[in-house]
Amino acid sequence: METAIGAFDSRDRAEEALKVLIERHIPQESIVFLTRSENEAVTVAKELGAFAGAFVGGATGLSAGVAAATLLMVPGLGQVFALGICATALLGLAGAGAGSAMAKAIAKDASTPELTPDNEDAALFRKVLKEGRSLILVRTEWHEVASVACSILDRLGIGMQERTNVKMQVATRQADGITVLDLSGRISVGEGNVMLREIVRDLVEKGRKRILLNLFEVDFVDSAGLGELVRIHTTLRKVGGQMKLVSLSKKVQDMLQMTNLSAVFDIQKNEASAIRSFDQAAGADA
Repeated sequence: METAIGAFDSRDRAEEALKVLIERHIPQESIVFLTRSENEAVTVAKELGAFAGAFVGGATGLSAGVAAATLLMVPGLGQVFALGICATALLGLAGAGAGSAMAKAIAKDASTPELTPDNEDAALFRKVLKEGRSLILVRTEWHEVASVACSILDRLGIGMQERTNVKMQVATRQADGITVLDLSGRISVGEGNVMLREIVRDLVEKGRKRILLNLFEVDFVDSAGLGELVRIHTTLRKVGGQMKLVSLSKKVQDMLQMTNLSAVFDIQKNEASAIRSFDQAAGADA
């Protein structure tokens, strides 16, 4: 499963990205739009629903599906609106309130599902949405779909269009019981993100759950690369591990700050301080 993430500080740009995703035939069951603003959720739902219906020749089922939304409660943040046909499924939610239409959610006619701190997306929502940004997530098992979605979110969301031709390379080493991955090149859809996922999966299976990513020579991270970093972060937390980032290139650092994902990850200035910062009580590597 590929996850592409786009963060937006403008409703117009977020709405444009959603429209382009539909125009490029990204399956709507793969798209989720998240915002704290009720007005933004209502406006985008109406406009996007009408747009989708017109684009497919008035298919009312599609239009209604786009406009469906779920009201979530995120501890420490408050209400968040999730817009999308399968928002609750993508977010791993269940319950009487999950999947209720926007009108019902706002009117409190149905119970409101709560994202608990154990939900792998909760921390991401709290920290990114807290600053007034909205999020678009595209999750798909199809590489071609992920590639198209990334190109759209890269351009309209994270704003990184200049791609390096250097494929990602990884060198693995141990430092004081911490697994250090020295990365170079690009972390992008179908390439670096898959390689990184497989390496981390193998490390976790071997019991190595404290991982430091050295990004000094990484000069490009696309929307899928962001999604993979979030995936690794949440996966390690769920198994009692930790992920930290160190020595970010300026381009990657600027991108994380722009999307506010710098508030999600533990970013250290140098390797020595990063290794010291690991919680030794989290459990030694096997």
